[in-house]
Amino acid sequence: MTFPSTEEQTAIVNAAVTSNANIIVQALAGAAKTSTLVLVAEALSSKSILCVAFNKSIQMEMQDRLPSNAKARTLNSLGHKAWSDSIGRRLTLDTSKTYRLLKEALASLDSPGDQKDLGDMFTELMHIIDSGKNSGWIPEVYKHPSAKPLLDDTEFFSGLDEVPTPLVEEIVTAVSVASLNEAFRGVVDFNDQILMPTVFPSTFERYDVVLVDEAQDLSALNHAMVKKLAKKRIIAVGDECQAIYGFRGAHANSMEQLRKTFDMAPYSLTITFRCPVKIVELARSRAPAMRYPPGTKQGAVVHYDKGWDASMIPDFSAIICRNNAPLLSLAMKLLRNGRYPELSGNDISKFLIKTLRGLGKPSMDQASVLDAINAWEELKLPKARVKSKIVDQAACLRIFAKQGQTLADAISYAEHVFSVSGPIKLMTGHKSKGLEFDHVFFLDEDLIGKGGQEDNLRYVIQTRTMDTLHYVYSAKFVDPTEEVEDD
Repeated sequence: MTFPSTEEQTAIVNAAVTSNANIIVQALAGAAKTSTLVLVAEALSSKSILCVAFNKSIQMEMQDRLPSNAKARTLNSLGHKAWSDSIGRRLTLDTSKTYRLLKEALASLDSPGDQKDLGDMFTELMHIIDSGKNSGWIPEVYKHPSAKPLLDDTEFFSGLDEVPTPLVEEIVTAVSVASLNEAFRGVVDFNDQILMPTVFPSTFERYDVVLVDEAQDLSALNHAMVKKLAKKRIIAVGDECQAIYGFRGAHANSMEQLRKTFDMAPYSLTITFRCPVKIVELARSRAPAMRYPPGTKQGAVVHYDKGWDASMIPDFSAIICRNNAPLLSLAMKLLRNGRYPELSGNDISKFLIKTLRGLGKPSMDQASVLDAINAWEELKLPKARVKSKIVDQAACLRIFAKQGQTLADAISYAEHVFSVSGPIKLMTGHKSKGLEFDHVFFLDEDLIGKGGQEDNLRYVIQTRTMDTLHYVYSAKFVDPTEEVEDD
């Protein structure tokens, strides 16, 4: 066979071919980890190989590149088949299952006051129920003799962003139990596809080798599923420096946990084929081992200390920030200056628009809308475990509230901003992972904290860059339209 060009890739492929060891690879940003997995699969041509992908688009891309002895599957598709086989019936996928069951549960409440109170937090309740599934929680009242939940009631409810009331615990438990009953009858949603075959007895297809990409993003529930999948051999790649999804359930030390569970031999991919020299030098503060191959272009890191404006942003650039509020404010300024920004993240757009609509009547004047946002923030903050999230959300709401005379104006403008498609991409650092751009504008870098996953987030944003990294600040954006208005 023909080995790849780097010594690191050669060592990994050799280890895959000449031993039966489980292998874990620390692969830095842009270090050809997917290509290395393909090379491993090609080298193990006599083995049946499963490559685990995190979503459908990655699965399809991997399948196009893999040899015929390897299959790329998502965890969801693997779980779907395993659960179908386990209960002996064809499954029905109901993507609105939680919505439907929660509606039914609220309608069954005797107290109109309870119905209204819980109805006002409908989206939050859905999020809690989904979080329960994603964390491997099974309500203690659901006494299934073979269940192996990852969390008990106390562990689950004490880990939520907000301290739940007894009524919230009651309704979340009731809906979760109803969901489990339906799953055993063959009605599942995407979260059930992972939960059910992992915490209840199920048998997965057997492969000689299981390949795992993005190993740093595995949740505790994903780890439990992988233990059921990888009965012979496992080879995993990931980047500990890109572990940024702890807030949504990713294991805090996923790769180290995987290494211990499967007694894996460690290897590295340290040569980036994405980032230019200047970016590599910058990223070494988080990833000291990062290198670049001979002939890599210099690139540039630019700080706009004296101001910047819309004309300085090339088309197809990305503007990336820690928080949503600065991105929303900048998007409006870019629109006024004839540029077309596209905001990534339907989850935040739906939440903000729904929250605006819940503030009052459409005719509410601007001052009253701002008062209602203040009241919303004051209500949320005492119960929030991650208070910075509430502060950012309230700041976003105020940005829209100031765009018109009424609440209806604010909602209309929010819908407009989120519907715009354009060549300038605006996104949070968490949304930028896996992407790359010639020009990255790092907006308000000082919003990122220090230590842990905050350092990882800074590294992720920096390493999206294939040419120039621009450090820019909201306060120094020069907007001629505002100057005209001031006159």
